[in-house]
Amino acid sequence: MKLVSAAVAVALAGVAIPAAAQQAAPAAPAPAEAQPKPSSKAQAAIIALQTAVNANDTANIPAKVAAAQAVASTPADRYWIARLQLNAAVKANNLAAEQQAVDAIAATNALSGPTIGELYVGLGNELLKAKQYDQAVALYQKASALAPNNPDYVLAIAQARSEQGQKAEAATAVQRAIALSRAAGQKPSEDLYKNAASLAYEAKSPSAVSNARDWLAAYPSDDSWRNSLAIYRNLNRADPDTVIDVMRLSSLTNSMQTLGDYASYADKALDEGNYGEAKAVIDAGVAAGKLKANDPSVAQVLASARGKVPTAAQLAAAEKTAVIPTAFLKVGDRYYAAGDYAKAAALYRQALAKGVDPSLANLRLGEALTRSGDKAGATAAFNAVSGPRSELAKFWLVYLQTHA
Repeated sequence: MKLVSAAVAVALAGVAIPAAAQQAAPAAPAPAEAQPKPSSKAQAAIIALQTAVNANDTANIPAKVAAAQAVASTPADRYWIARLQLNAAVKANNLAAEQQAVDAIAATNALSGPTIGELYVGLGNELLKAKQYDQAVALYQKASALAPNNPDYVLAIAQARSEQGQKAEAATAVQRAIALSRAAGQKPSEDLYKNAASLAYEAKSPSAVSNARDWLAAYPSDDSWRNSLAIYRNLNRADPDTVIDVMRLSSLTNSMQTLGDYASYADKALDEGNYGEAKAVIDAGVAAGKLKANDPSVAQVLASARGKVPTAAQLAAAEKTAVIPTAFLKVGDRYYAAGDYAKAAALYRQALAKGVDPSLANLRLGEALTRSGDKAGATAAFNAVSGPRSELAKFWLVYLQTHA
């Protein structure tokens, strides 16, 4: 009798961009660095333009700009004219004029790349508010080109692509921001790792699985294990043969929480005739207070396993009579269920020698060696897993790396 399986859930945060990258451009954004001085030749005309802009004298601003440009002779002169044009465009809420002004400021080379980058990001944020996503991204990319080591500018790209619905591109941008932070010797926040996994998962991108493992490696916890393994399971539904191996890891990492988790594990164990493992997982759920022994579906699983869990003598007899390759694998599974991991490993090695699918045999061998405390042996076994199961083996390797 099967439990009623609940859907595998993934509860991850949406993309979260640092506050520094979210602020809209204020009127007349002030660069943090010292601003250049205009030439004496152009100073009077620039002051006249500034007076018109401050007074919002829109009728006379174009003439004042032309007059200032006529006497401008230095990059500082051209910077101040463009900057005042930016102020006027901000007041007029003219995004196109704002972009022209920022481009003009950049062309003067009067300010450093990072400072000009801040101007592009500020304007990009205004375009983002206006839902002009591609235009916003173009400005964020300009900012990133000017300050290529600034992860916040890359995260601004992620924010825009996420809001635009381009989740895969957003995930790629978050991954890049993570790489930039790590290259700078900083540990990225857990939210960034979550976002990279969440966005890629929403896009159904294969990179979601590797992103989830990166999250686990940086921030192993019950929550990250549960969500990361759920991502793997949801994106690999076509491979039911890995259910036991996924759920063994879920059990080991304390990430089994719902009836659906226990159902997937117990049902697959029953399907394989491994009554000991089915009973063990249900008993563990009841002991942890996550299942109720009097629940009809739970009771039915226990009833199905009653009297069918092999004794030590029966296991020894099955080991002696094993002939075909898969028999050694099945006996190994029964020893694993009984908690005799060393014996399970020995049987998995025999199955491997007899010609069982080496991908499956090495995966099961690595699981048994992990539980028996042989970290080096388990690592070697998991590294020997190839094909589709190799992605799951890498999750086990993360467990080994994060648990001394």
